[in-house]
Formats: sequence, structure tokens, C-alpha cells
Amino acid sequence: MPNLFAEGQATTDIGIGVGLKYLGAGVAAIGVLGAGIGQGIVGQGACLAIGRNPEMASKITSTMIIAAGIAESGAIYALVIAVLLAFVVN
Repeated sequence: MPNLFAEGQATTDIGIGVGLKYLGAGVAAIGVLGAGIGQGIVGQGACLAIGRNPEMASKITSTMIIAAGIAESGAIYALVIAVLLAFVVN
């Protein structure tokens, strides 16, 4: 840890850009939280529907998997943006 109050010593400055880069990566990763909530709601709806109408379980399950895949694509995009901001952008 550098002593910021010492006179005559060079301080290490990482710059405000690095901090903002990691802040942006954290904000972009919030999209993963939304996708998780969306998939939970989809799973809940499918379980309720199968409980009410068990003979439609195969059709409900296939529709649920498609909806979960669509919800997951947003999380993958958010994760890619977060990784790009954290490790690639200078």
C-alpha cells in the first residue's frame, strides 16, 4: 500500500479509467441477475402448468426449455460485455 501522504516519494496512480472500466464491467454483469430471475419465473410457471395438467408435460417442458434459452442469451451477452470491459478494453 503506497503512502499517499509522504513527501518526495512517487505515488502509484492506476488512473480513473481503470476504476471506471471495472465499474462498467460490474454494471454489465447485473444483466446476469435479471436472466436468473427470468428463468426462475419460467420454471415456476412450467411447474404450475404441469401440476394442473400433467398430460401436457412434454409440450410444456419443451416450451419451457425454449423460453429458458431465450432468457439465458441475455445473460450470455451481459457476461461477454463484462469480460470484454474487464480484460480487453484499455
